[in-house]
Amino acid sequence: FKLPSDSFKYLGWCDIEEHDVQGNQLHCPRVREGPSEEELFFRGEEHTLKKRKQVTDTEKWQKKLQENWENSAELNLSFQDLGDLYQLENFKRILQRLIRVEKLWLVDNSLTDLSALRLPRCRELNVNKNHFTSFKQLPKIPQIQHLSLAENNIMTLSGISDFRHTPLESLILKRNPCEFQERYRQLVFSSLPNLKMLDGIPKLPEDCSPPHIRAFFKMCTIL
Repeated sequence: FKLPSDSFKYLGWCDIEEHDVQGNQLHCPRVREGPSEEELFFRGEEHTLKKRKQVTDTEKWQKKLQENWENSAELNLSFQDLGDLYQLENFKRILQRLIRVEKLWLVDNSLTDLSALRLPRCRELNVNKNHFTSFKQLPKIPQIQHLSLAENNIMTLSGISDFRHTPLESLILKRNPCEFQERYRQLVFSSLPNLKMLDGIPKLPEDCSPPHIRAFFKMCTIL
C-alpha cells in the first residue's frame, strides 16, 4: 500500500520545493542521501522517482546556498544510517563545510576516520558509538573543551598528547579498551594538564601522581 507521501520518502529537506528553511536553522536534520535510481528500480520503488528531476548548475548552487552549513553553530548529525559509500561521501562533504560549528554531535554513524577534517571553532564534540581505534583518526579541533568518545574501539592512549595544547577540560573514554590500561587516569591527566574531568569524575589528588610511580601499598593481607 503506497501513501501519498511515498514519493517524498527519499528526498532531502532542501529538495522539497516552496520553502526557504536553511541548514543553520535546523538542529537535528536528516542529511543522508537516498538510494540511487538503479537501487530504487531494484527495490520496486521507481514511483519515488517522479519527484526527481535533472538539476541545473544554477539549481545546484542555490541548493548549496540554502544548505548554508557554514553558518551552523550547533548541529546534531547523529544516527544518519550511512550504509553506502556515496552516503558517507556526502556526509563528509557536509562536515567539511562546518567552519563555524561550536557544538557537534555525530553519535552512532559508523565513522572510522575524520583526520582530514578541521573544525576550527568546535568546543564540544560527541562521537560516541562509532568505530574509531585511535586518537589520530579524530578531526583537528584546536578549540575543543568537551570531547566524548564513549563506546569506540580506542586501544591505547597513543596520540592523546595531540590535545595537550588545546583547552580540553572534559574527556569521556568510557567503554574503550584503553580504559583498562594500568594507571589509566594518571596517564591521561599527565598527558593533558588542562583536563579537569575524565569519564564524568573530577580530577582527584591521586590522579596527579607521576604515572611511572607505583603505589606503595598494593599488598593483600590474608588472615
